[in-house]
Amino acid sequence: MERENPIGVFDSGVGGLSVLREIRRALPDEDLIYVADSKYAPYGEQSESTIEQRSIAIAEFLAGESVKAIVVACNTATGVAIETLRSRFAVPVVGIEPAVKPATLKTTSGVIGVLATRQTLASAKFSRLVAAYGADVEVISQPCPGLVEQVEQGNLSSDATRSLVEACVAPLLAKGADTLVLGCTHYPFLIPLIRDVAGPSVAILDPSVAVAIELRRRLQANDLLSQRTEPGSDRFLTSGSLAIARAAIAQLWTNSVEVESLRAASGPE
Repeated sequence: MERENPIGVFDSGVGGLSVLREIRRALPDEDLIYVADSKYAPYGEQSESTIEQRSIAIAEFLAGESVKAIVVACNTATGVAIETLRSRFAVPVVGIEPAVKPATLKTTSGVIGVLATRQTLASAKFSRLVAAYGADVEVISQPCPGLVEQVEQGNLSSDATRSLVEACVAPLLAKGADTLVLGCTHYPFLIPLIRDVAGPSVAILDPSVAVAIELRRRLQANDLLSQRTEPGSDRFLTSGSLAIARAAIAQLWTNSVEVESLRAASGPE
């Protein structure tokens, strides 16, 4: 029965739906449980201890739902808590990190811009990533306060969102960046706006597809791939407002799903 158990995915909010989208494409017959911890979004503005505590609490909830794998669809939570999660849970735990390595192969100007939250950019994991792959290029970190909140509210193309994107992207372009790395799972939903601001000659890298590929690899290696032939199910929970979550998921995923309260599902407080 383990093969037919669900896969658990979580993020600080609805941004991880960009990862869930790629997981669904790669694994159409798997059951998926998605937790949006929107009550604490954005994680990038929380303390490391809060991020770790929330990550453990949600992983414990997912373990209680008998998931066969956990995907940390959040760069900040990956940077702060993934080693702790891997030490505490026996199932495969897959994280996400900014696509710095692919960016070093993509750039021709030798300048890469990384758009992310403050906590992601401040994490030791990100520092190690830059040290490992950024020796021959210039990696410019750009915190983007406010962008997560705009996506959470469904403001993907408003004037206010565009102003925030311009404020984040313009300094990177001024320094010669020809490749932009999306270091937050909320940001792929802003790609049309980022591309419009940055121009067609600037590459934009989203690591979501790589996460789905790695998840499939880990499941296959552990003989955990579903053997069903019918489409898998999607289940959504939030720690925040149900009304806001329903509206956001309807916009970013589909309006034909129900959203449950994390507390009502005996989840972490």
